[in-house]
Amino acid sequence: MSFIRTFSMWVSLRIVSDLCRNYWEKMGILEHFAECQTLVDYLKSLPNHVVDDLFGYPAACLAIFRELPKLAQNYVLRILYVEQAIPQAVISTWVSKAHVKEHSDAAEAISSLRVWKEVTMQGGLAGWMLDHKFRHNLKVALLGGGKPWTKSLNLDADSKPRTIKDLDMYALERWEAMLHFLTEKQQKSDTVSKDTIITLTHAGLMEQDENNAPSITNEGFQFLLLDTASQVWYFIVKYLETVEEKGLSTAECLAFLFSLSFATLGRDYGTEGFEDNMQQFMQHLREFGLIYQRTRKAGRFYPTRLSMNLASRNHKISLDTEKHKTGFIVVETNYRLYAYTDSDLQLALVGMFTQFLFRFPNLVVGVITRDSIRQALRSGISAEQIISFLKMHAHQEMIKTTNVNNPLPPTVVDQIRLWEMERNRLTFTDSVLYNQFLSHRDYEVVRDYAQEIGVLLHGSDQKRTIVVKGTGHDDVKRFWKRHSKNSS
Repeated sequence: MSFIRTFSMWVSLRIVSDLCRNYWEKMGILEHFAECQTLVDYLKSLPNHVVDDLFGYPAACLAIFRELPKLAQNYVLRILYVEQAIPQAVISTWVSKAHVKEHSDAAEAISSLRVWKEVTMQGGLAGWMLDHKFRHNLKVALLGGGKPWTKSLNLDADSKPRTIKDLDMYALERWEAMLHFLTEKQQKSDTVSKDTIITLTHAGLMEQDENNAPSITNEGFQFLLLDTASQVWYFIVKYLETVEEKGLSTAECLAFLFSLSFATLGRDYGTEGFEDNMQQFMQHLREFGLIYQRTRKAGRFYPTRLSMNLASRNHKISLDTEKHKTGFIVVETNYRLYAYTDSDLQLALVGMFTQFLFRFPNLVVGVITRDSIRQALRSGISAEQIISFLKMHAHQEMIKTTNVNNPLPPTVVDQIRLWEMERNRLTFTDSVLYNQFLSHRDYEVVRDYAQEIGVLLHGSDQKRTIVVKGTGHDDVKRFWKRHSKNSS
């Protein structure tokens, strides 16, 4: 039996393994932003004691109830006044056999949110029973009663009332201040509060550079291209993860946000009776633009559009002002882009993937080029995110003359994806090269074993070379030693 003259001549390689991965099905939002996309997902991730505290607030119970599937809502209402457990077999008879899956989904939704609990009844029957705190406070939310969340009935009329337009402008100003802070090359810490910087860092949108100064991350670039509602929800979720460190209660803060989501836009609410911790929480919301309060000690506040329907599964935020237009982009088949805006933030976002040519008072002309797209890709932005951003901000005239769902020229969309595929044609795997086999038989033995354990990446019968994954190198090495010893 022949031996390998030099047992191994292995070299760590970065080797090609996959060509042209399928990017046509790639999601625009990365996994970083996929977590906690909905209120239901977020509530499922909370500890049991936080959910139990949350059930003590009627607004929270109502917000959770309306996020349940329709069939699950029906189940909850049918047993709302039943003070004892209901057999699971009985509840399963409330739907026909043709809708067993819908029944399973509804039961799973209620159980995952801990709205009801599984109990063992007399005789060993499995049953479900509504959480007593949830039952009581949902009744309060639906039928009235309990204590009001703010003492606003005796609130005097505001001498300087805020209109809805005023609130939209304020919310936009505060939210854009934070986004501007992200986009600035040299962040000025006086433009946002310390709490905002802490939340941005905790969310992974910023990090400390070599000079210990905050700088935007790849996730931060992706965050900038999300729609406003997604930005607000993701930011608030990450902020809530830090409230315990500030001495605040997660359940109390969540309940206040739920109450805001049921408030009336343009109406003022009193702060009388609010404890110091809630006053502190309100100042943070004021900094983020979710509420308007004239001064810190003012006895009233106004919820803004950023906080309205925050807890709804279909929450959308439109802050159209003269300076900030939702639909302001026109893209032509020759890759020319026209941005009808004078908002510095919107221009900064468009400039992340566009080469600007001309700038006028309310119009910027640019062109989408291979280099500008590759620069965006290097920042961690995906092609689908760029396309989604262009669709989201397409000018109304574009939508009128094209498909409502696909207002962009197909040639531009396809080319942006192709430019991304240029960068992602290859994937790299740490590997080990085996060569200089003395006989073809030795080569075949090692190749077959590597293939059997699933670590073979490449084999050349002509050159007698084998490439295996780095993780499988030790196994192949031990096998060859055993094989060589037995052969001798």
